[in-house]
Amino acid sequence: MRTYSRLLAVATDAGAAKGPFRPAPAALLPPIPLYRTLLRTHRKVLPVEQRLLGDMYIKAEFRAHKDIDNPVQIIGFLSEWQMYAQALQGDTWRGEKMDKAKIDKMSDQQIGQLYELMQAIQKQNSEDAEVEEADVVVPLDGPKKPDQ
Repeated sequence: MRTYSRLLAVATDAGAAKGPFRPAPAALLPPIPLYRTLLRTHRKVLPVEQRLLGDMYIKAEFRAHKDIDNPVQIIGFLSEWQMYAQALQGDTWRGEKMDKAKIDKMSDQQIGQLYELMQAIQKQNSEDAEVEEADVVVPLDGPKKPDQ
């Protein structure tokens, strides 16, 4: 990703949510500091399994976008990742739903990836629930006492 320092130094509202709860970032971080911030935030906030998945995704996305020349795409990419980092740091991401406008802008491939991610999360949640349920089940009679 070529660095356009003039573009990165200017505050932007590209991709910002329209509402009082998520303000636009004050200034965009350059790609490498943003990349480091994201990995550091994952390390501090996420459980190990989510962190590993998130770190792999961040690394793949930054590699895929490193040769982008279009300034509009660069600003959109960096601003979305910066808002993601701010959401993780502020703990506003738990239970949050995706904005319909963002979903409408997604390609068929992106929607397919999102669907696969949803299925993986639901599978993991059901497996976790089964494990917890197995640990919680206690006989109604109470523990059996050995015959004396």
